[in-house]
Amino acid sequence: HVQLVESGGGSVQAGGSLRLSCVEEPGYNYNPKAIAWFRQAPGNEREGVASITIADSTTYYADSVRGRFTISQDTAKHTVYLQMNDLKPEDSAMYYCARSLFPKKSATQALTVGEYAIWGQGTQVTVS
Repeated sequence: HVQLVESGGGSVQAGGSLRLSCVEEPGYNYNPKAIAWFRQAPGNEREGVASITIADSTTYYADSVRGRFTISQDTAKHTVYLQMNDLKPEDSAMYYCARSLFPKKSATQALTVGEYAIWGQGTQVTVS
């Protein structure tokens, strides 16, 4: 049973930083191809934030976070990070990581909810 566990959320002032972590606790076949971060604010649809391809660390970002957020991985620790800098109130949301067994070929594909089958429980980010 594969489980994703997010951590690192919290409350910060605008302009501040947070680093989220997504640890994949491996099941019988640890072989993710892509890990992504999504977020969902109350009343809004879940939206893709950033994605990373495990094999070659290709990254994709939503326009709203490009230049402020950085996704990275530590494969030895089965962990993907989301470094968030220059946070804005509109970044406030529940942040989820998600896993796919298939590599992504475009930003649109990489940041689409339906491309990911395994999801974590989320970590709350509040920016004031």
